[in-house]
Amino acid sequence: MKKRILMILAGLFLLQTAFAQESKEARDQRMQWWREARFGMFIHWGVYAVPAGVYQGHQMRRGGGEWIMNRHKIPVAEYQQYARQFNPVKYDPEAWVKMAKDAGMKYLIITAKHHDGFALFDSKASAWDIVDASPYGQDLLRPLAEACAREGIRLGFYYSQAQDWNNPGGSAARKVTSEGWLNPDSARIDAYTAANKGHWDPAQMTAFMDEYIDKVAVPQVRELLTNYGKVSVLWWDTPTGMTDEYAEKFQELLKLQPEIITNDRLKRPNFPGDTGTPEQKIPGADELDGRDWETCMTMNGTWGFKSYDHNWKSPETLIRNLCDIASKGGNYLLNVGPTAEGEFPQASIDILKKIGEWMNVNSEAIYATKASPFGVLPWGRCTRKEANGNTILYLSVFDWPANGKLTVPGLTNKIKKAELLAGGARLKTAAGPDGVTISLPAQAPDAIATVIRITVKGKIEMASAEAQKEMKTGELD
Repeated sequence: MKKRILMILAGLFLLQTAFAQESKEARDQRMQWWREARFGMFIHWGVYAVPAGVYQGHQMRRGGGEWIMNRHKIPVAEYQQYARQFNPVKYDPEAWVKMAKDAGMKYLIITAKHHDGFALFDSKASAWDIVDASPYGQDLLRPLAEACAREGIRLGFYYSQAQDWNNPGGSAARKVTSEGWLNPDSARIDAYTAANKGHWDPAQMTAFMDEYIDKVAVPQVRELLTNYGKVSVLWWDTPTGMTDEYAEKFQELLKLQPEIITNDRLKRPNFPGDTGTPEQKIPGADELDGRDWETCMTMNGTWGFKSYDHNWKSPETLIRNLCDIASKGGNYLLNVGPTAEGEFPQASIDILKKIGEWMNVNSEAIYATKASPFGVLPWGRCTRKEANGNTILYLSVFDWPANGKLTVPGLTNKIKKAELLAGGARLKTAAGPDGVTISLPAQAPDAIATVIRITVKGKIEMASAEAQKEMKTGELD
């Protein structure tokens, strides 16, 4: 035990030394594309798309479709039968990548292996993969990687490094059986999982986690980082049962892709990665700690496909979410859950098209922008860029003022130009005690979010309350 502790401490020292060796300039260069991208596509896809949220005629009461095996405590042998029905003959990676690109997304992250352990690629470390266990029999990731490279979309892989409910030795998060129809058997199942670290089937425990890490997880991550060209992101998930010793083995593999960006879910707290990952929420300004961060979110209520989940968020909500996230300096990773046949749900396609239409006009207000200097504004959100001694403010207006006057509170800089981003129509401004007021057309050009571009001299200066009272009204030069 003492020897193992010393090995872990030595590993942590080496890891911290490696982090310390990366200068701020080198880190900024590695993170630059990600910070400029602001918008990406998440894809949750796997065998779970076959049951599509329904087991033995019963819909899941909670959780995403990808959790059906755990939520319903489906035995390993039974769950593996779904793979025989997983035959995505309508899969068109070119179309998927084009939809992401047309929506204004700059990168794409797909579940190479989720918690059910099924690999969407040809893995030599496990036969529980698309090539060996399904009638499709072809690697799904290779053509997607090739399509991303052709279209200039950055590629990332999600990988469940700890939880694996099919490959023996993988961990399992304990989830109490919440599917009422399972009673009275649910009490027995819950007692079993409590006694067996979340596992519900003896087949899951025919190996130790050390064996799973060394024989399945580490080799598969090596395959992902070796066989698919440039990989820009590795998105870990749920470090259930992880140790620092296990995490070091994965961390070592990152040398295969020196420019790769990782998140904070490998093993907390000693392996923070590069980005924070708020899930299904947009953090408030008081929750931000200066780290790079990315909100991941579903379009409806599930990550993996559910046949009956039609609770879709509106394009308006999603576009305004994007504006909100960019205004706080974060990225938006928006999910699509394809069907077992390999198609995006039609609602997802329609939503992506609407987002793309808005981004085609207004992406300048999103890409390569920095957080708002004003915080959350009552009428919308703001992003900014700095260039040539000037600051460009992008005001995304959600609530168009009925009186045609929009106030940017506390802004004291000299206004060089104000205009609608769409079309470039010039707008008049006036400085006053509350900041700068912009005169707007009677009707909003875009009901979802109209963007106003303001160029001001110098960096943003905010007036004090007393100074604001003394400001004199003036019009745009």
